Order: sequence, then C-alpha cells, then structure tokens
Amino acid sequence: MTDLLGFDTQLSERQYPGSALDILQTTFGHKAFRGQQAEIVSHVVDGGDAIVLMPTGGGKSMCYQIPALCRDGVGVVVSPLIALMHDQVTALRQLGIRAAALNSSLTDEERLAVRADLRAGRLDLIYVAPERLMLPSFLEFLDGARIALFAIDEAHCVSQWGHDFRPEYMKLEVLGERFPGVPRIALTATADPQTQQDIRRRLRLDDARMFLASFDRPNIRYAITLKDEPRRQLLSFISGAHKGESGIVYCLSRAKVEDTAAWLCTQGIESLPYHAGLDAGVRRRNQDAFLKADGLVLVATIAFGMGIDKPDIRFVAHLDLPASLEAFYQETGRAGRDGLPAETLLLYGMQDLVLRRSMIEDGEAPGDVKRVEHAKLEALLGVCETAGCRRQALLSHFGETLPEPCGNCDGCLDPVETFDGTVAAQKAISAAVRTGQRFGVGHLVDVLLGVKNEKTERQGHDMLPTFGIGKDFDRKEWSSIFRQLVVLGVMEVAHDSYGALRATEAARPILRGERQVRLRRDKPSVIKRALKGLTKVRASDPASTLAPATALIFEALRAERGRLAREQGVPPYVIFHDSTLIALAMRQPRSLGDLTDIPGMGQKKMERYGAAVLAVLAGGAA
Repeated sequence: MTDLLGFDTQLSERQYPGSALDILQTTFGHKAFRGQQAEIVSHVVDGGDAIVLMPTGGGKSMCYQIPALCRDGVGVVVSPLIALMHDQVTALRQLGIRAAALNSSLTDEERLAVRADLRAGRLDLIYVAPERLMLPSFLEFLDGARIALFAIDEAHCVSQWGHDFRPEYMKLEVLGERFPGVPRIALTATADPQTQQDIRRRLRLDDARMFLASFDRPNIRYAITLKDEPRRQLLSFISGAHKGESGIVYCLSRAKVEDTAAWLCTQGIESLPYHAGLDAGVRRRNQDAFLKADGLVLVATIAFGMGIDKPDIRFVAHLDLPASLEAFYQETGRAGRDGLPAETLLLYGMQDLVLRRSMIEDGEAPGDVKRVEHAKLEALLGVCETAGCRRQALLSHFGETLPEPCGNCDGCLDPVETFDGTVAAQKAISAAVRTGQRFGVGHLVDVLLGVKNEKTERQGHDMLPTFGIGKDFDRKEWSSIFRQLVVLGVMEVAHDSYGALRATEAARPILRGERQVRLRRDKPSVIKRALKGLTKVRASDPASTLAPATALIFEALRAERGRLAREQGVPPYVIFHDSTLIALAMRQPRSLGDLTDIPGMGQKKMERYGAAVLAVLAGGAA
C-alpha cells in the first residue's frame, strides 16, 4: 500500500550508519560537508544548542536533518508553512527517511496515523507549525516521546523587528525548560544584527553557539533601476535571457498581480497569479503547477515564497519596492538555490517610496516599531540609490564586509555616472520652500521648468524667482533628483498631504553652500543600457556551458526526470536537481557502482532510479 506521494505507508525500521559523514554520503549522496555544516552537525549531535544563519541554498536543512538521524529519537521541526512542510517531507521520503508532517491539510485518519507513528518511534523527523506544537495537548503528547532535537526553521519570525514576524514563535521559548537536555537549533537565512539578538533572547538560547555564514549569494546577479515603462522593462528582462525558465515576479497589490500575469500570457510567457485573496484551491493549484513545471512564471504578492524549495528558479523580478532589505534579500534569495547563475531585477520610483512610507504610517504598529520600519526602508533605498556595488551595500546591512566590488551586479557591470548636484539640490529645495512646501514632485518640476498652466498661474507660482530656473534638466531628470534628495533625507514626503515635499533640517547647510551633494545621473539611456547588460547572455541556462553532445544527454535526462516526477505527482527537483543531471551528463557513468560518485545520488535514489538513469545514458552514448 502506498500514500499520495507514492511511498510505502509501512515505515521501515530505523537503519542508518553511525557517523554523520556516512549519512551524508549514503543517504544524501554528497561526498563532503560544505562550509560550517560539519561543525554545526557535530555540535548538535553532541547535544549543543545552536543559532545558524546561512544563506538560502547554503544547506541549512542538513544541519538539523543529519543530527536528527544520528541521535536517538525523532527530530521535531518547527515550520511556518504547510507548503514548506510538504516539500520537505516529499524530498526526505525520496531519500528513504521516515518523515511526516502534522498540519491542518491532513484528514483525521491521516493525523491519527502520524501520531501513532510518532508514539511508536517510527519517525525520524516530524514537521509541525508553532501553533500546533504549543498546544498543551500536543506538548503533553510529546512528553511521552523520545525527542532527538528541536529545529526552529525561519527563526527570524520570532523578532518583531523582522519582516515576517509571527507572534506564535515567541511561545517557543518554553521548549528549553520543558524538555531539558534536548538540543535546540534555530535557523534562518535573513537576520540583521538586531534580529539575531532577538532570536537568542526570545527563544532563550542564551548559551547557544552562533554559526554565522556569509550572506553572499555570488551566483545571483542584482540589478536595480528606475521604472520607465515597467511592463516593457519586465518583458525585455524575461524574454531576453529567461524565456522558458522558471521565475517569480513580485507585485505589491493583488490587482496588479492578476493584471500582470494575464498580460504576460498575452506576450507568450506562461504565467499564473498567486495572492492571499485567491480561492485556497486556486492558490494551491497555481503553486503546485509552479513547483512541478519547467518554465512557468508565478506573479505573486509577498504571500508567496517563504521556504519554497524549488532550486531552479532562474530569476526574480520586483515591479514594486519591497518593504525592507530583509524582504528584498529573502525574496531575491528564492532564485538560484541550486547554485547555478540567476538574476534579479527591481524596478522602483518615487510613487513606491511615497506608498511604502504611507503604509508604515497608516499601520497599527507601535511608534517604536514604525521607527524601525522607516529605518529599514531607508536602508533599502540607500542600496537602490548607491552608485557603487549593490552587493557591497547589501551585505554591509547584514554586518558583513565585501572587500572588493562583486563584478556581478549592475553597479559593477555598468557603473552609473555621478555629478555634483549641489546647485540642482539648492534649486529643488528652493522650489519646495517658495511654494509653501504643500506640493508634490509634478508641480515642483513644472515650476522649475517654467511651465505655465492653470495650476502654476492660479497659485501665482509663475511669478516666483524659482520659476523656470531648472531648464538645464528635463522632467525625468528632475524627478530623479527629487527622489534622491528624499532618500538622502534632505527632503521628506509630508504624511498629512498628497505627496507634498518639504525640506528637512539637512537642507539648511546645502542652501548655505556648506555641504556638497553628489547625485546619480539617471537618464533613460542608462536604464536601457542596464537592462541590455542583463539580457545579452543566456548565462543561466544549465545546458549553456555544456558541449552540444553533452547538452543533448542532459536534455534526455531532464525528460526522464520529468516522466518520473509526473508518475509520482512530485516536483522534478525532488527526483534530482539540475546539478545532478549535469554531473550525470558530463561523467556518463556506466554502472550502479559508478553512480556513487554523482552528487545527490544517495543509496535510495540509486535503488529507485539507477536503472532508468543508466538506460538514458546508454541510449545517449549509442
């Protein structure tokens, strides 16, 4: 008898080699640990608590999965999303690991079966949401179980300063007291220094060892540019380098999500929408289609993505400004989890800035939280407006120094021109002050350009000394100057008006000539050049670097993987990652024994798929 995932419902006896390295090689099919993995695993196996900060795709899950297999008992994994639990359990069962999830998507019969397996010691790992874990009845149930460890995934959710704050995570602090001697490991890919302190304090991990890996994702190329016909920019980005590839497009509103997805379809790009307002069944089907299909674009709000394991997402585009650098890093980090090249694009403008600030002010958060949210938005805008390396600016926010420019962002590949903007800033500030600081960018630019219209004449602004003094810049250039002055804190958007700009105290030394201002020269030609630099090479295609004959074998393997995935109703990457297929195509093993040298080819996968893989390779060789 098999379950919906195609695996035996009768769980086998626990049978794992003694050492963590044996499990890594035999079960997961990898020859060696990466980075700090070995040190983390050893620490937790020995019973130590740990806080692990590791970028997406860095191998965080193995830091608790392997210790759970080494230690006696079941590993209890706190996971915030049902979809994430399902993906993890599906992948683990492919490896022959006895994993299950306990959540609201199960029937009563299925929940009883999972609880019976847990009680009988027939599980290696169980995934639960924090709400369920902290139910008194479930905690009492766990009192009678042998627990190997507690793993708290997406641990940044415990911090109210984080971008995914979930109050129920704060209740997890009782685990250490209730289950003394059981190691706890908190993991996240996104945490600035303040959030890191919150994780330690709120989860009572006072003595936990901190493992802090680099936040850098060198395989991801970053590009940030001004909105200038955003649909055209998006289409150029996707069709130029990513046609037929999987990607995510983030929008701020539900309506924009649906409109963008429908429009992409009219442009020949297969797309589906995803947002919290859709029927739950439609949302689930669209996510499932994205996970299982090759080359599908999902247009989504931030309701989509946390913990998504799909490794072959080749691009992420933002059509609106994210809320913070943490959100930007988390969302762009869903690209290129397999380590192969991936690209990101963020489009933003003045209206994004105004809207985001209004959302913070109109929210119900306490004043101190709003101040932090404003600071996080300012940090993101600083990265958007930097004239240097994007990656250096991004990593600096997380307390990390990149000694040299990365060479893989638009700031490095197509450096932006800067100029002495002191006089321009003085003109812009004067226009705002002389018009009473009651008007938005559009009207201020009309004043500077000397545009006579009903509004400027009615207000008497055509008689001001500043009227027409800004003809050395065009309308788009003045919009860029005003936006940069807001980002620099020289001007601010009045919250109690419709986008009116007013000068801050920082404007005084500029008006007096005591402070120089350097600004970016954001001309349309710069925008077009940045996009062209992104889309001129299809570097992210996994087969692009393979010799023609090898690429044909890779495509044959990918087709077979697709067939196997459809048979079982699972995403193709659960069978094999692209990196495994590339290794197979390049090395072309001829026997089951040769397959042991292929990364990602563990014992169970060799038993399950080895014959099919060798048959494809034999056909390709012939």
